[in-house]
Amino acid sequence: MTAPEHPFVRRPHRTLLLLSVPVLFSMIAEPLTGLVDTAFVARLGSAPLAALGAGATALSSIFWIFNFLQIGTQTEVANHFGAGRRQAAADANGLALALSALIGVILVAAVIPLAPWIAIGMGAGGDLQADAVTYIQLRALGAPAILLSLAAFGALRGVQAMHIPLTVAVTVNLLNILLNALLIFGFGPIPPLGIAGAALATTISQWIGAVWATFAVLKRLGKPGRLEFAAARKLIVVGGDLFVRTSLLTGFLVLSTRAATQIGAEAGAAHQAIRQVWIFTALFLDAFAVTGQSLVGYFFGAQIAGQARRVAALTCAWSLAVGTVLGLLVLVGREALELLLLPASARGTFTTAWIIAAAALPLNALAFATDGVHWGTGDFRYLRNAMIVATGLAGTLVLLIDVQAPGALIQIWLVTALWGSLRAGLGMARIWPGIGAAPLRRMEPARATG
Repeated sequence: MTAPEHPFVRRPHRTLLLLSVPVLFSMIAEPLTGLVDTAFVARLGSAPLAALGAGATALSSIFWIFNFLQIGTQTEVANHFGAGRRQAAADANGLALALSALIGVILVAAVIPLAPWIAIGMGAGGDLQADAVTYIQLRALGAPAILLSLAAFGALRGVQAMHIPLTVAVTVNLLNILLNALLIFGFGPIPPLGIAGAALATTISQWIGAVWATFAVLKRLGKPGRLEFAAARKLIVVGGDLFVRTSLLTGFLVLSTRAATQIGAEAGAAHQAIRQVWIFTALFLDAFAVTGQSLVGYFFGAQIAGQARRVAALTCAWSLAVGTVLGLLVLVGREALELLLLPASARGTFTTAWIIAAAALPLNALAFATDGVHWGTGDFRYLRNAMIVATGLAGTLVLLIDVQAPGALIQIWLVTALWGSLRAGLGMARIWPGIGAAPLRRMEPARATG
C-alpha cells in the first residue's frame, strides 16, 4: 500500500476512529494487571497488600523510565513504513527489541540484589519488608518481557496493526487472573504461594505476552538485517527528551497533590478523587494521540505534508470533541461520583474544583492530541522544552499557593487548568502556524499538496 492509497486519504474520520478504538481498549486493559493483583492479594490481609503496593509502585516507576522504547520505536517504524522503506522499518524494530532485551537483563541483575533497599525506600520496613522484597525480586524477572512488549507494541502501532496489542493485552490480563487464583491460593498439587504467587502470575503472563508480541511484530515487519547499535544513539536521545518531559509532568502532579494534602484531609481526599477521574479520561484522549502519532508518522515519512497536516487537524478536532463530551459527562455525573469516590466530610471542598477540572478537559484533550502529532514527526525536543516552560510556570504558581487560605484547592485546579492550557497552546502553535523549526512546516514543498 502506497501513501496515496492509504484508507485515511479516502475515509479520514472512519480510519482515525477505527484505529483509535482498539488502542483505547488496549490501554484500558494494561492497567488492569495491577487492579487484579490488588483484588487477589487484598484477601491475604493488609500487610501483604501494603507490600504489594510498595513493590508495584517502585517497579512501575522504574519501568516507566523506558517508555521511550515504545514511543520512539513507533515513530521510527511509522516514518519508514510511510516512506516504503520496509527493511529499514524491520531494522528499527530489531534494534528496539535487542535494546529492550539488553536493558531488561541489566534491570534484572540490578533490581534483584537491590530489592531490600528499594523496599525500605518505599517505606516497606519491618514486617512488610520480606513480602515486598519477594514481590520485587520475582516481578523483576519479568523486566525483559515488559520492555520487549513496549518495543513490540510501538512497532506494531507504527504499522497501524492496532488490533494485535489489544489482543495480547486482553489475553495477558485473562491469563493473569487465572494464574493469580492458582498460585496465590493454591489448587490441587499447587501449594498456596501468597504474595509470591501474585508476582509469579504477573511475570509468567507478561513473558507469554512478550513472546507473542515479539513473534507477531517479526512476522508483520520481517526479520531485521544487521543491527547497527550505533543507531541506538538516536533512540537513547529520544529517551532523554522523553524522560525530562515525563519527569516534569509527573513532578507537577506530585506538587499539586502535595499542596492539596497540606490543605487538610478533606481537600486531599477531594483532590485524589478528581485526579483519578482526570487520569481515567486521559486513556480516551491518549488513544487519539497514539493513533495520530502513527498516521502523522506514516505521512511524514512519505513526505506528504497535506495528509500529515490533515491527520493533525482531525486528531485535534476529535480529541477536542471527545474532551468536551467527557467534560459534560463529568459535570452531569458529579453527584454520583461524589457518593462513589468521596467520604461525606470531603464533599464540601469538592464541587468548585470539580467544575474547573471538567471545564479544562477540552483543552487537556488538545494537549494530548498535539503530543501525538509531535511524536509522529519526531519533535521530541520541542515537547521537552514546551513542558519545561509550562511546568516551570505552573509549578511555581502551585508553590506560591497559601494552603491555609480559603479556596486553596480551587486555586490548585485553576493552576492545573492553566498548565494544560499552556501545553495545548504551545503544541498547537508548533503546528499552526508552525513556530520555530516546525517539522510539518519544513516538509518538502514539492509534495506538500498530496
